[in-house]
Amino acid sequence: MDTFTIIALASMIFGAALLYSSVGHAGASGYLAAMALFGLAPDVMKPTALALNILVATIASVKYYRAGYFSWPIFWPFALTSVPFAFIGGGITLPSTAYKLLMGLVLLYAAYRLFQSTRTGAQVAQRPLSVPMALVTGAGIGLLSGLTGVGGGIFLSPLLLFTGWAETRQASGIAAVFILVNSMAGLLGNLASVTALPGAILFWAPFAALGGWLGAEYGTRRLRRTVIRQLLSLVLAIAGVKMMLP
Repeated sequence: MDTFTIIALASMIFGAALLYSSVGHAGASGYLAAMALFGLAPDVMKPTALALNILVATIASVKYYRAGYFSWPIFWPFALTSVPFAFIGGGITLPSTAYKLLMGLVLLYAAYRLFQSTRTGAQVAQRPLSVPMALVTGAGIGLLSGLTGVGGGIFLSPLLLFTGWAETRQASGIAAVFILVNSMAGLLGNLASVTALPGAILFWAPFAALGGWLGAEYGTRRLRRTVIRQLLSLVLAIAGVKMMLP
């Protein structure tokens, strides 16, 4: 990996961590998009995204928890089933073609969710959490998280908001901790993949940590992010299409 690529990825990782942590996410789909744009191998992308996710999600979790935006009663049903399934998914290595197709779909879905969130301002009435539904969806999100190397926040946050199970800031706080535990489970599910981590991650980690800290700091203080989400959704869409091309 040449110096330009390492530095360019560091700046993109910083940007992804900054933007995602402002909404309680850790940036995995953003890191994957950046790495896809530079043509990194799938066996390097997955553990790198999970490792950076753990770092940024830890920072975001602390920030949102201290700000009072975390709910254990809502969190635990999702985590109970997602963690073991993320562990299982982390131990599964998909063929390169299948992985790229799945990752492309994940990135396109993330782009769609981000863009849609800038167009809908209506608030959904708050409803009590359906524990059985949370257990089932948690398992599905966990498996996909482990398979692809994302923490699952891009799926959990919209679900919490559209069902009315959590308000916006609370959904961000829950997503941060959810991403942390799933990223850890996904990486533990295939410890051997750690050997594929590039040496450049030692250079990227401080940029991710700084971006995560700044994003979470502003995110807990009602940062405006409509235009930023629109631009980020475009980047994710481009990377998603690129991943699915032969």
